[in-house]
Amino acid sequence: MSDAKNVSAAKPKVGGAIHRAPLGTKLPTDAKMQLDTAFQSLGYCSEDGVSNNNSPESDNTKAWGGDTVLNQQTSKEDSYKFKLLEVLNVNVLKAVYGDENVTGDLKAGITIKANNKEMEACAWVIDMILKGALMRIVIPSASVTEVAEIKYAAEAIGYETTIKATPDATGQTHYTYIIESEGGKE
Repeated sequence: MSDAKNVSAAKPKVGGAIHRAPLGTKLPTDAKMQLDTAFQSLGYCSEDGVSNNNSPESDNTKAWGGDTVLNQQTSKEDSYKFKLLEVLNVNVLKAVYGDENVTGDLKAGITIKANNKEMEACAWVIDMILKGALMRIVIPSASVTEVAEIKYAAEAIGYETTIKATPDATGQTHYTYIIESEGGKE
C-alpha cells in the first residue's frame, strides 16, 4: 500500500552535511552517533546537494540469432558528486588539493600547491535531514577522483568534486543509516 508519509526530500544538517577524516578514524554506526573529532566539516555545498552514482555495469552474452543468454555484472562503482562552496575554508582546500598540498590559515596566509600527487583516501560522512528522519551515509574509504573546471567570475566560486569509494574489509563501499528524528520532526 502506498503511503505519502514515506516520501521525502533531503536537506543538509545544520553546521554542514559533508565531513572528512583520515582513514582509520572511528566511523559512526548509526544516524545519530556523535562524529569523532577527527572529522572536519566541509561547510556549505551548492543547492544541487549530493548525487550518488551506485549503478552496476554489465556485459551481455548473445547467442547466435541475437537472444541475450547471459548478463554478467562487470563492475559497480560507488561515486559521489558535490560542489563545495567554502573556498576560504582550509579543510575544503585540503579535501580538494590534498592535505600535504595546503598549508597556513586565512589570517597568516594560505599556500596551495597543485601537482600530480595521488590523492589520499579518507573517510567521509554525509548527514541529511529527511521529513521526520535523519539520514547518514558513511563512506569508509574514498578519494577525490575529479574536480571540475573552477570558474572565477561574479558568481560563487566552488569546487565540484567527485569522490569514488573503495570497499572496506567487509566489501562495503558505503553504509546508509536512517532513523526517525526526535518526535518524528526535523
